Amino acid sequence: MDYTIRIAGEAGQGIQTIGGVLSDTLLRSGFYVFSCQDYMSRIRGGHNFFTIRFSDAPVMASRKGVDLLVALNLEGIQNHRDLLTERGMILYDPEATGETFEAEEVLAVPLRKLAVQEGKNPITENTVATAAVIGMLGMDMKVLEEVITETFRRKGEEVVQNNLRAARAGYNYAVQKCLRCGFVVPPVSNPKGLLLNGNEAIALGAIASGCRFYSAYPMTPSTGILNFMASRATRYGIVVEQAEDEIGAINMAIGASFAGVRAMTGSSGGGFALMVEGLSLAAMTETPIVIAEVQRPGPATGLPTRTEQADLLFVLYTGHGEFPRVVFAPGSPEQAFYLTNKAFDLAERFQVPAFVLSDQYLADSRWTIQPLNPERVLYRDYRLKGEELRSLKQYLRHAFTDTGVSPLAVPGDTEHLVVTDSDEHDEEGHITEDALIRQRMVQKRVFRKLPLLKKEISPPTIYGSDRPEVLLLCWGSTYGLVKETVDTLSDRYSIAMMHFSELYPFPEHSGQTWFSILQNARRCISVEQNATNQFCKLLRSETSFHVKEHINRYDGRPFTVDELTEHVQKTLEGHK
Repeated sequence: MDYTIRIAGEAGQGIQTIGGVLSDTLLRSGFYVFSCQDYMSRIRGGHNFFTIRFSDAPVMASRKGVDLLVALNLEGIQNHRDLLTERGMILYDPEATGETFEAEEVLAVPLRKLAVQEGKNPITENTVATAAVIGMLGMDMKVLEEVITETFRRKGEEVVQNNLRAARAGYNYAVQKCLRCGFVVPPVSNPKGLLLNGNEAIALGAIASGCRFYSAYPMTPSTGILNFMASRATRYGIVVEQAEDEIGAINMAIGASFAGVRAMTGSSGGGFALMVEGLSLAAMTETPIVIAEVQRPGPATGLPTRTEQADLLFVLYTGHGEFPRVVFAPGSPEQAFYLTNKAFDLAERFQVPAFVLSDQYLADSRWTIQPLNPERVLYRDYRLKGEELRSLKQYLRHAFTDTGVSPLAVPGDTEHLVVTDSDEHDEEGHITEDALIRQRMVQKRVFRKLPLLKKEISPPTIYGSDRPEVLLLCWGSTYGLVKETVDTLSDRYSIAMMHFSELYPFPEHSGQTWFSILQNARRCISVEQNATNQFCKLLRSETSFHVKEHINRYDGRPFTVDELTEHVQKTLEGHK
């Protein structure tokens, strides 16, 4: 069983509300869920849609076909009707579309009328629509009623009861009127895990890592991290600051980190461009900081609510001067949680900036993932505190060491002076222009830390054939999409996926199994959501391996499994 539901309409019609409640209901009913959004950069109007795919087996990407279309306006029908599958149905309200459609695949439901009659308020129209979907699927109402009760409990018993009546009206109407509905949804039980999107997972990873300060200026699609952190700030003792701009945001985070707490900031490419000077400040002062960079199409303002993987080289090489950094690009919410945790650990252990590189697709898509394991969370305080610090006869903030990592103390926790400078400095942290000290500081920051950082980097994930003739190379948010494409094509080709989520320092390749698989594959095809094959350039610069075949998309929309499968087949058939 594998069905796709799409809710389409304009901003302000409650598309996210319907999609969110349906997703939660399907998860609690025991199904695997994947959902994503396509929305325009406006508060009201435009054409938006929310896609939910659910199955009794794991799902990690969208399909092209639509089994159940909930059209909240006329454009919703016009734009998506051609995507209906053979079993597909359309749910709409003639009052909202202004037109009546006479076709066997169309079910007219008086959403507004039922909302006013039973819900006592037209605002319950979305509840009617949600329940009508459950009715068309032939599912039981019990779980939806539980979700509605929990969702509206804070608004009072009257609101809860109004929505429950509206839901029952929508459900009963669909069951009685949708005689063509032939969806087979097997009864299952027990939720399969958590339903989490990328931004929520990054924020949870930060909280689990002991983050106590988060500063940012709102910028789509990274704002969800700021919102999530702010909503949990009181519970977990986190200071969350909405800065006046991105320059202020990164400098606040650096200041908080210098003062002794784990700190983080976040933005998209345009906002991170303003943070670049602060990035180099963190590098020179060796102040630990984690930066979430959630990509969207550029340059400049680009497409604010769309997706792209075009900031990779920017994040890798930006900043004046030479210094190490860590760059992770999670491919799923689960990876986002654990890699954010690893970013905090490495940032503080090696006193370097660490990036979590995401994008709009991962940020806003919700996946069913397994419950997060607290035993996998890394937490060690690498700062010198208390008696350990007070017992030192001398403290040198930037002391030369074999590892390049100097003792990191908290200002005010000891009689020792904790000082650093944004200019080149000596071991104490005071400004200097001495040539020999400059040379030794560069060696300390770069050549001593980088080899140790490289040992902490995990190899890419390989999925599929262990000796593939066809290898799909990908990174970041395309993980689930490419994985399902491999599953789809595995009966026709000896095929595998190689997915990179830990990008810099680049994974060790000499003598490694993953590199042998890469070299021995007859066909290697890269899949990237950018125009210039940025990951392939990184791969070649680090390993000398040249990828000759590429599948790229850069219109701001993600691939579906069907689209990518078709692209791979055409590539293979065109170059036998």
